[in-house]
Amino acid sequence: MTDATVQGGAPAPRGSIHSIDARTAKRNRAEKRFRTYGKIAIGIGLFFLVVLFASIIRSGAPAFTRTVVDVPFTLTQTQYEEAEGTLFKTKAYSDFFIAALDNQLREQGVEAEFDADTIERLLGKVGSTIREYYRANENQLGEEVSFSLATSSRVDGYLTGRVTRESMTDSRFLMAADLDLVDRLVEGEIITSEFNWPFITGADSGVDNPGGAGIGASVVGSFFMMLVVLFLSLPIGVAASIYLEEFAVQNRFTDLIEVNISNLAAVPSIVFGILGLAVFIQFMHLPQSAPLVGGLVLTLMTLPTIIISTRASLKAVPPSIREAALGIGASKMQTVFHHVLPLAMPGILTGTIIGLAQALGETAPLLLIGMVGFVARGYPDGFLQGFVEPNSAMPAQIYTWAARADVAFYDKAWGGIIILLIFLMIMNIVAVVLRRRFERRW
Repeated sequence: MTDATVQGGAPAPRGSIHSIDARTAKRNRAEKRFRTYGKIAIGIGLFFLVVLFASIIRSGAPAFTRTVVDVPFTLTQTQYEEAEGTLFKTKAYSDFFIAALDNQLREQGVEAEFDADTIERLLGKVGSTIREYYRANENQLGEEVSFSLATSSRVDGYLTGRVTRESMTDSRFLMAADLDLVDRLVEGEIITSEFNWPFITGADSGVDNPGGAGIGASVVGSFFMMLVVLFLSLPIGVAASIYLEEFAVQNRFTDLIEVNISNLAAVPSIVFGILGLAVFIQFMHLPQSAPLVGGLVLTLMTLPTIIISTRASLKAVPPSIREAALGIGASKMQTVFHHVLPLAMPGILTGTIIGLAQALGETAPLLLIGMVGFVARGYPDGFLQGFVEPNSAMPAQIYTWAARADVAFYDKAWGGIIILLIFLMIMNIVAVVLRRRFERRW
């Protein structure tokens, strides 16, 4: 018996299976290098992700705190009648507040001089706030009421270090001499810091009052838009996917539809905004800046994503499931709705929620239908009004704040991004939970 030879007459290499030859060692080194490259790529990605989140949290955290002036104030019945009987009612209430603040400072041994203009630059229109409160709560006359009045954005920036005496110039919003009073109020522990609930529950306050700006109304606008998207895109997208995947005859027409759906998924979102402006506002005359129109536009943008993900989920169901159902006498429709659809449900729900999360963060389509130009100053009057009354949305509100000249609005924009990310994380967590809840193994 002779040794086997390879092509060319060279004898076959001999070796033991317990030793590694040069070729195997080279292949192992290449595999080790590839694993190292993969770990480095993951590390770089995680590094930039941590940097991104750290930047967002560091820049947005100031939006969730605010500085307030706590002043115990007592208005007697005589003072109330005197103020209501004057021509300049707001000034009368402001004078009463200034006297109360001056007494509080003197009791704590702090000397400071200030007038109504100084108080207005630091705290806004205090007289108007006090007048509205006592007109709505006349039973509080004669009793001590603690007013927590938010300071202006520039005062808040001075206390947080964003504004310094050297970088500040005198303006109608704040003067350098006003900072002396701020220092006295801090010395007397009258200015304190608290969680900024009005930022979570409030509405936009206009270009001159960044300290009072809130994102609550925009959250409501996004909620109504997502309701429209959910109740339109889910049934339409799932029904279209089931028909194309399970019932439609494969011909040139269905091939054309599939190609167009794939193309629509890659169309820039601003194109859908132009389509919504032309069809829903200019042709159908639906109310501009309404969540209903925003929801319709985002539905058009989300449908291709839902259809593609749903078809992929239906394809993932093994053909043996269909064959077994048909073999025991089930109809085509019974096979699809009783066997295929329940098994594909985790993927369908996941794709739908991911599509909704994508729609929640879109800004470009909302630019075209006017949801950026409209400033939401309050909540809708009712549930149905929430769909048709002009409103804003979270991404549109963030864009508006970032485009304003006042630096204080940047903190609000970063804070709005944090809230938007929280909503997106919640939606993705819900997608994972639903997928595990409805997932079936075979």
